Amino acid sequence: MGASGVPGAVARPAPGVVVPLKPAPVRPAAAAAHGELPQWLRALLRPVRWRHAVVAALVLAYPFFATPFFTFQIGAQSLALGLVALSLTFLGGYGGMVSLAQMTIAGMAGYLVAIFGSSSNAAISLGWPWWLAIVFALALATLFSAAIGWLSVRTEGIYTIMITLAVGVAFFYLAQQNYTLFNGFQGFSKVEPPTVFDIDLRQPVAFYLLVLACAAGGYFFVKHLVRTPFGIALQGIRDNPRRMQSLGYNVTAHRVGAYAVAGFLAAIGGVLMVWYNGRISPGTVGTGAMINILIIAVLGGMKHPIGAFVGAIVFVLLQNFAIDLVDRERFNLVIGGVFLAIVLFSPDGLLGLWQSLRTRLSGRFTQPRHGPHSPTTTGARHDG
Repeated sequence: MGASGVPGAVARPAPGVVVPLKPAPVRPAAAAAHGELPQWLRALLRPVRWRHAVVAALVLAYPFFATPFFTFQIGAQSLALGLVALSLTFLGGYGGMVSLAQMTIAGMAGYLVAIFGSSSNAAISLGWPWWLAIVFALALATLFSAAIGWLSVRTEGIYTIMITLAVGVAFFYLAQQNYTLFNGFQGFSKVEPPTVFDIDLRQPVAFYLLVLACAAGGYFFVKHLVRTPFGIALQGIRDNPRRMQSLGYNVTAHRVGAYAVAGFLAAIGGVLMVWYNGRISPGTVGTGAMINILIIAVLGGMKHPIGAFVGAIVFVLLQNFAIDLVDRERFNLVIGGVFLAIVLFSPDGLLGLWQSLRTRLSGRFTQPRHGPHSPTTTGARHDG
């Protein structure tokens, strides 16, 4: 009721009374002028936490105090393998689809870089500029991954694994037996990274920073994608595909799109791996390599994007230093034992084990201490 007693009447201020005006709503341009971040930048930085800044500082400083061996052989290789494993983590953790063909897609991208670019086999390699070879390699490998997804998304569980395994084995024998395009079992050598803006990417520090930039981009891309409508719908399809289908979502299209995204990540990792090794052969896409990617993803934790890189670091360290404790031929026994231990004691991988340990420690330190005369101890039982 207004000041005049009439319902709906607007109260008028008395003469001489100054009424403060309400501030106008801040527009995006005005917000930027006042020092606030744009909405798209806030959405991009939303997944960033303080721990990311600490890890970023450590990995950026790592090549400047580590030896060239640890910079190139350990750091760069771990990040490149982690990027391939990240594609499997995205598929399995957020899409519920376990694919054994991720190393196959990475290997195809590596082969295409050697075929379109330059290598020791000038009779097959086309000699295109490195940037054009990379564009075509990533595009064709992504299409290949989408085709694999189109074949396998209508199945679930062990059938999906078997279809992707069959595709990977078929590509392995094709690369091994075809000499016209893949040069048979010899493959391609002298597939080296280029020199960009007078920066020789063959140097350990430069190559490590390149791989680090690609790995960080892939990690934050996945972290952002899973919060978009596509990522949320994909997680809903993972949990209950029939319900999502009844709600009007195209389950097949979302799954094929997830395979395409994962294939793009794996293809980038494949290009980095062929530059790291300087060569590619059928052994790069063999059954052992496909299983290694699965082991890396499970070791780190399939539910966490960072788990792919944690698993890759553990795998590469074991691969390089386990031979000091056991014979080189026994490496598969060592990595198999570690894999079984992780699966048995922490199904969520090393990150799940760390999360469980942190929860127990935080609960122990935050548990209130009750004295003998505390009223909260009446009728309560506290386990030590």
